[in-house]
Amino acid sequence: MTWTLRMATTSYTVAVEPGGRWAELVAWGPHGVEAGPSPLKNLGEIHFITEADAAPVEYVPRGQRPFTGADLELPGDSWFTFDGCAESGGVLRLAFADEVAGLRAVLCYRPETAVDVLSRWVELTNTSDQALHLDRIGSAGVCLPAGNPRLSFLHGEWAREFQLDHVTLPAGGFRIGSSYGVPGHNYAPWLSVDDTWGVSLAWSGSWEITAEVEPSGLTRVRAGMLGPVVVQPGETFTTPEVALAYGVDGLAQVWHAYDRLRSRPARKPVLYNSWEATGFEVSLPKQRELAAVAAEIGVELFVVDDGWFVGRHDDTGGLGDWYPESPDFGAFVDDVRGMGLEFGLWVEPECVSPKSQLYAEHPDWVYRLPGREPTLIRNQLLLNLGLPEVYEFVVSTLDRLLTDYRISYLKWDMNRPATERAGSLDNAHVRNYWRVLDHLRSKHPHVLVEGCAGGGGRTDLATTGRVDVVWPSDNTAPLDRLQIQHGFLHMHAPHLMSSWVTDAPGMFDVRPRSLKFRFVLAMAGVLGIGADVRHWSQDEREEAAVLIKRYKDIREVIHSGEVHLLNDAIQYSAPDRVAVLAWNTGTLTGVPTVPGRSSRVKLRGLAAQSYVDEDGEVYSAAHLVHVGLPLSWSPVNDAEVVVLRPTAS
Repeated sequence: MTWTLRMATTSYTVAVEPGGRWAELVAWGPHGVEAGPSPLKNLGEIHFITEADAAPVEYVPRGQRPFTGADLELPGDSWFTFDGCAESGGVLRLAFADEVAGLRAVLCYRPETAVDVLSRWVELTNTSDQALHLDRIGSAGVCLPAGNPRLSFLHGEWAREFQLDHVTLPAGGFRIGSSYGVPGHNYAPWLSVDDTWGVSLAWSGSWEITAEVEPSGLTRVRAGMLGPVVVQPGETFTTPEVALAYGVDGLAQVWHAYDRLRSRPARKPVLYNSWEATGFEVSLPKQRELAAVAAEIGVELFVVDDGWFVGRHDDTGGLGDWYPESPDFGAFVDDVRGMGLEFGLWVEPECVSPKSQLYAEHPDWVYRLPGREPTLIRNQLLLNLGLPEVYEFVVSTLDRLLTDYRISYLKWDMNRPATERAGSLDNAHVRNYWRVLDHLRSKHPHVLVEGCAGGGGRTDLATTGRVDVVWPSDNTAPLDRLQIQHGFLHMHAPHLMSSWVTDAPGMFDVRPRSLKFRFVLAMAGVLGIGADVRHWSQDEREEAAVLIKRYKDIREVIHSGEVHLLNDAIQYSAPDRVAVLAWNTGTLTGVPTVPGRSSRVKLRGLAAQSYVDEDGEVYSAAHLVHVGLPLSWSPVNDAEVVVLRPTAS
């Protein structure tokens, strides 16, 4: 039995092998690629391994595939037998059963017909009369006809997230993952193979993605959450979804299209966040001063960050006691809105301070081991959100804040990983985190939510599908941030990337950059400002106002246009305009001080025959693609925004 699943321009063909022991991949690529002999099928003799170890299997347990890696591991081995198929609601379900182990596994495939992404997951049902312990719980495996694959991945650490790197794998294995209880800063749950096949995991907890060049010459990629998971008799456990992408001309645009498909349509306002200006010293008069300047330069949303609630004078207290310290807080919110600004607030709902009233009343709500003190990280503890009473507390707290005050934006932070948390508790915490986000979207649809976990610690597909923007990093220094954003935009679309203009010096690359550079950098996604604007000169404020207006003029192109990631530039293409953001990070060309030539940025994928810029200069598409858009860098001009419009034919 064979099925071909069709996405926008690609197809994925899967079959059950003749013995009914497993499903295997036949072909994956542009429409019609399945019409011919499979490039994946084993045609030779098998020595010293099993047939499943040599086959392009889709999902098998240990026992059936004992040597080259299985997707599912139980304390005892397991073997599958095909148990029927069903197609409904756009989902193909292939069922396999193991009567001895008491397990039924349904492989689920949902082709996203508007984009070139296939979503996969597995529904695991315990058909026995005893609890079933799953030690390794993959969501999907896929075999690729790639020898010596070039793997692209995103790694780093706090303040240095999304560093794009590559490794060629002639043999052996490769693994990335997180055991932090969140996707983490060290690796993003995303992998690219030859910039053609891509994997991204929709799981907000601990996870792993592996790639291995198998003895057969195939490259097999697996993705899933970390276990263990206990499934009770009669229960069904559904694994996290894995998105598989195929890019004929690279993967970034496929992932961007997928993000737009999953995101709700929402205007992303230019925001001001008070954290870098005031830290924990949230006095309302100072906040009003900041809001007044922000409104003057064209900001649309004012966000008060950490420090607004009782007992929060530093990072040792207050978390959990979510009541404003000032009795005038409601009047302050109204004042800000009276300036023409929307109002936003920072929260960290999953964490608690040991000094807080909440912890005094409910010490049993935090993750801890009997007889041992829980581990402090950033002077705070982590609530067990998997507990029904903690979930209800978080929901009721957020409902109260959003009802009592005219709030239209929440920045949801999480500044520590999980400790003293057994792997089996990860599932309940993550799914209640999703439930809270789903509740906010349902009950408070006017409220935008920003996802943050000490920076970019939670940027998986499950989170980005439930929030409106994410915070890629706490590092806002210009040249550091340029590299962070370059990696982030390989995984996610610009409309999800919150980026601020600040006065922060570099943490890793300390070369200073102009205010214009910092603005053009932050325009690459959702523009925000975090500097202490009270200290900006009148000239700086006027320049900021001009640049904010410039951003608003092209915001729609940046958020919905086709994106091309170029060298020190990003091209955003829409039918009516092409916007290019460019930065100078190297040496100057010498123009006009000595003989030289302009710097050039070669554009891609232009649809019209010719274009005109805002100064009336006309360029042919051939010139822009093969010669490049000219840019003149100088010590006072280190960034540029260029808008091109198609000329009348």
